[in-house]
Amino acid sequence: MRIPSHASSLLIAATALLLPLAAETPSFKPQQRRWWAIQPVAAPQPPAIDAAGGKWARNEIDRFVYSKLQAKSVQPSAPADRFTYLRRVTLDLTGIPPTPSETQAFLTDNNPDAEERLVDRLLASPRYGERWGRHWLDVVRYADSDGFKQDDTRPNIWRYRDWVIQSFNYDKPYSRFVREQIAADELFPNDPQALPGLGFLRLFEDEFNQANIRLRRQELLNDLTDNTAFAFLGVTMACARCHDHKFDPLLHRDYYRLQAFFANIKIDDEATIASPEEVAAHEKQMETYRAAAKPVLDKIDALLAAPRANYRKEYTERFPEEVQTVILMDPKKRTSLDWQIYHKAITQVEVPDTDVASKKLDSAGKARYKALLAELEPFHHLLPKPLPRLQIMRDQAVDAPATHVLRAGAIDARAEETAPGFLSILDPQPARITPRPEMNSSGRRTALANWLADASNPLTTRVIVNRVWHYHFGRGIAATPNDLGLMGERPTHPELLDWLTATFTGPDNWSIKKLHRRILLSATYRQSSAFRESAANIDNDNKLLWRYPRRRLEAESIRDSMLAVSGLLDPTMGGPGVFPAVPKGTEIQEGRHWRKSTGPTDEYRASVYIFARRLVRYPMLESFDAPLAFESCGRRQETVTADQALELMNGAAAANFAQALARRVANDAGQSPDALVERAFRLTLGRAPTPKETARSREFLSQSTLDDLCLSLLSSSEFLYID
Repeated sequence: MRIPSHASSLLIAATALLLPLAAETPSFKPQQRRWWAIQPVAAPQPPAIDAAGGKWARNEIDRFVYSKLQAKSVQPSAPADRFTYLRRVTLDLTGIPPTPSETQAFLTDNNPDAEERLVDRLLASPRYGERWGRHWLDVVRYADSDGFKQDDTRPNIWRYRDWVIQSFNYDKPYSRFVREQIAADELFPNDPQALPGLGFLRLFEDEFNQANIRLRRQELLNDLTDNTAFAFLGVTMACARCHDHKFDPLLHRDYYRLQAFFANIKIDDEATIASPEEVAAHEKQMETYRAAAKPVLDKIDALLAAPRANYRKEYTERFPEEVQTVILMDPKKRTSLDWQIYHKAITQVEVPDTDVASKKLDSAGKARYKALLAELEPFHHLLPKPLPRLQIMRDQAVDAPATHVLRAGAIDARAEETAPGFLSILDPQPARITPRPEMNSSGRRTALANWLADASNPLTTRVIVNRVWHYHFGRGIAATPNDLGLMGERPTHPELLDWLTATFTGPDNWSIKKLHRRILLSATYRQSSAFRESAANIDNDNKLLWRYPRRRLEAESIRDSMLAVSGLLDPTMGGPGVFPAVPKGTEIQEGRHWRKSTGPTDEYRASVYIFARRLVRYPMLESFDAPLAFESCGRRQETVTADQALELMNGAAAANFAQALARRVANDAGQSPDALVERAFRLTLGRAPTPKETARSREFLSQSTLDDLCLSLLSSSEFLYID
């Protein structure tokens, strides 16, 4: 549900005054304290299993799974053949299928450690970070734009996306991964490569031109609170915004205790990863430019002096009186809350000269302004290269505005003030905060980051292990990755989840790649996906994992796999979002059309780099259930719709990929129909066609084109699904 705002918030405020507050001293019932997800994580001993299970098991994961199967008299499935395993693990880790040469190399590798070396090779691939970074971007609702009607572009937020991808590729310890997203500036001030992680705090929806600045600030804080809880804690904290959570032991007060950690932050779109020396050199070069161009710059200032003042006056007067007062008051008299209001309002008042000129100059003035810009051109060679800018949030000062519990979540119904704190069921005391005056920071985010990334935090640690399991099997050990609460699904293998979690934070030192390795080399993951009626009669939903769960690829992997097998995939990593071609007339929002790509190969970049407009997705990705970035997405829908079939049959993108694949097949295989068919099958499905498939394909080619055969293979379930 979208957050109510403006007029509706006034009604909520009025009714909220009648509602009682939660009890002063937190009190939880015994059954609430038994909530499974908050129990300390232990490392249970893998269970004893019979001789058949011992022969089947490859590692500790299998002992836990087999024990559950044994209790229900269900046998695990036979191992998948080597080719199926190769394709499965390659798609799982990289999002693209193995090449024919990779297939040949693995199938002829008879060494006992062939699977281990395969997994290690895939984990070392740069495609791994793109694939698994995309999963995390779902969780944190990454987008390249603001949202709301204006949906303005965030031109540098892509550096956070690249930071995520690099973090996965470098196997950054998850504890460090968490800390950098909450408090990189405070915890790692000498590591500029950590700073883009703070882009996490900048991923909220934002109506930048909203006049009600107090409401805008509160909506920002709500968004941050909700999504921090979803992403790191796996709890539906938003349900406690207006009252105590109806099901989980999360207090109304807890919502604002958690929110208080963020009460002091402001937008910083001028942050940079450049070194102090680079910043100093940049400023020195700017001084050289300003000195040389001063005569022309002075003329521009003279021309725009009055229009700037008029613009500032007009746009200041659009705000409510309380905001106008903050803008116009003596800076020395502003409180910490006043400064937050000021920072959010001033960007609507003090704008670039181009905006002032376009809105406040008459035709003669605009002509004069254009002529003066032309006079500046001879000095452009003196301008330094732009510094690499970030879009992050950081503290505005040491002193933070007060945080109040809001009755019914209404901004105008403030109750008692609250200090930063964690979930009362885990730690009812206020958080211990150490201010960081040398960094102009309150130190609040450091306290939160360290709590979230503590190995003894039972929620953060279980959540990430469960997420990794979810993406490997299509279902988490607890099937609701964003909700480990009482209304979420209970874990099917709680002891396994705890053993994996304890191992992850202990011997494996928070390494996600080591967690992958344990899962991918298990007999549980290695099973065939074949259906067995006898097992399904006992466990129809496969919760006991008696077979590998066949599932469809995500939208990005479908497109990337098509690009890969057609030979079009551009391996270039990073950079601003790209704009592949879309059907004519596609609008990214009201009245705005999809931009055209600027680079020659932008059309064929990996899907994770496609510009992520918050309100609209690239059409092919949207058809295959890529989520919009309104809220955290812990698990995607997996629908089967007519729209998907039409996208594959009639879509320009799929047709383009099929044509490229056909050219590749023809170039590689010669012209005989059987050779063309075999090469097309090997490139797309990784195997030779059966005699029946060869005969049918040969007949198809006698009546149609190689392009159409290639499109049929790209649209087949065997290509679109992980078996």
